[in-house]
Amino acid sequence: MTDAIITERLTKHYHGQRVVDSLSLRVPAGSVYGLLGRNGAGKSTAIKMLMGMVRPDSGTATLLGEDINSVSNETRARIAYLAEGHPLYGWMTVGQAVDFTRTFYPGWNDVLVDQILDHFELSRKQKYRRLSRGQQAQLSLALTVAPDPELLVLDDPTLGMDTVVRRDFLESLIQIIQRQGRTILFSSHILGDVERVADRIGILVGGALRVDCRTETFRESVRKIVLEFVGTPPDSAQVPRMVNCRQVGTSLELVLVGYDDAQREAVEELRPQSIEVLDLNLEDAFIEYTRGSRRSLPLFATENEDAQSARIEGAA
Repeated sequence: MTDAIITERLTKHYHGQRVVDSLSLRVPAGSVYGLLGRNGAGKSTAIKMLMGMVRPDSGTATLLGEDINSVSNETRARIAYLAEGHPLYGWMTVGQAVDFTRTFYPGWNDVLVDQILDHFELSRKQKYRRLSRGQQAQLSLALTVAPDPELLVLDDPTLGMDTVVRRDFLESLIQIIQRQGRTILFSSHILGDVERVADRIGILVGGALRVDCRTETFRESVRKIVLEFVGTPPDSAQVPRMVNCRQVGTSLELVLVGYDDAQREAVEELRPQSIEVLDLNLEDAFIEYTRGSRRSLPLFATENEDAQSARIEGAA
C-alpha cells in the first residue's frame, strides 16, 4: 500500500520551544488516521505544516507524492482541509459560501453538496454567522468533501458540538470514508470519536510521536495493574516499560505497555498481596499513557505488528 502522507523528521520551534519534534509519520492511502495528543502537543502545528500554512524549521513532507513546498495545483485540488473552528466569512450566506468555494475546484460536485445541506437541513439563505457551531461544522464538511478529494485533513472537526450533532456529523463522515480510496487524517479531543472511525492512530507527547499503530493495538497494549500491599508499597522502578505509577494508600497503580511475562515477574517480585490487571478503553488508555513519563522510551511492537508498522513506547 502506498502512503498518502509521509513526513521525515519534521520539526518546528516557536519562541525557542520545539513544538513539533522530528516527526516521522506515514499515513497509508485509504486509511483513517487519528492524530492525538493533549493540548499543546503539536497536533495543529503539524497539520498546518502539512497544509503549507506554517513553514517547518527542518525536515520534509509529501502529500500524495509531492513535496509540501511545491504541491501542484492539480494535486491541491485532490486535497481538502477542514480547519479547527471552521473559519468562513461571517457575512456570507450558506449559498454564497458554496459559490465562493466552488470557484477553486474544477471537480466540484454540486449534487453531493445539495445532499449534505439537505441532510443537515441547512438553507442556502442562512447567514453563516447566525449558524450554530454544529451547523457551521456541517457546512464546512459539505464544502470540504464537495471537490471529491482523495485526501481529507481535518483539524478537530467536532470541536464544540453537542453529543447528538457530533454523532450525526461522524455518521456522515463514516459514509464519506467508505468511498473507495479516500484517506483521512484528523485530530480530535473526543477519544470516543477516534475509536469509532480511526483504524490507525498516532500520539504526540511533547511534540514527539510516541505511538504509531492500529487503534486496537494501542488499546489492547496499555494495561493498568493494581497491586495491594499490607503496608507502604515498595519502589516499582524496576518494572519494564512502565509509563506511569501512582501510590494510593497501600496500593500501587502501574500503567504498563505490553503486559508480558517479564513485566509479570517484575510485578510479582514486589510481593503484593493481590494483582489486578485492568483492561482500558481508548480514552482511558490515552489518558494514562499521556500523563506518564516523557523520557526517551524504548520501542515496543506487538506480535501482530513488526517494529516497522507499530510503535508504542514505554519507559524503561
